Amino acid sequence: MLEKENKALIVIDVQKAFNDKKWGERNNLNAEENISRILTLWREKGWQVVHIKHMSDNPSSVFHPMNEGFAIKELVEPIEEEVIITKKVNSSFIGTNLEEFLKLNHITTLVITGLTTPHCVSTTTRMSGNLGFNTYLISDATAAFGMKDQNDNYYDAETIHNTSLATLNEEFATILTTEQLINQLL
Repeated sequence: MLEKENKALIVIDVQKAFNDKKWGERNNLNAEENISRILTLWREKGWQVVHIKHMSDNPSSVFHPMNEGFAIKELVEPIEEEVIITKKVNSSFIGTNLEEFLKLNHITTLVITGLTTPHCVSTTTRMSGNLGFNTYLISDATAAFGMKDQNDNYYDAETIHNTSLATLNEEFATILTTEQLINQLL
């Protein structure tokens, strides 16, 4: 199963920009801690890690390189040999060399973590599945913010998170918790 395959851990947009109050209510405040636990295991095993950073060209954006929000959070900060890929859209595959890098390194399985569930995590997970990667999304190693729809109806962060996971489950990815993943890998 998972342990016999060439795999990579993908850590998407775990950047200080998501500490900004503008995002509002967030679920799963332990997401970064869970990502850190997975990252520690990955590093111990010597497996491939890819960090994705979102970058905006707009100087007033919290994701602009000149702003503090562009930095990756210390808890999951890359170490020297780990790959960092910068993207400008929701998908980690569009406008980047991610797919090429994975194929050159014979990676067939992706374990996806990061921020946020309905945006860059979901878009990357969908593309990963569509591109034929064996894709796992770690449900408690991602998080969402509350948001409004086109009719100004508010949906809390937990609802957004769970609905996003439901739309990906068994269609684009296998959804696991951190514990389930670690138990499969040990």
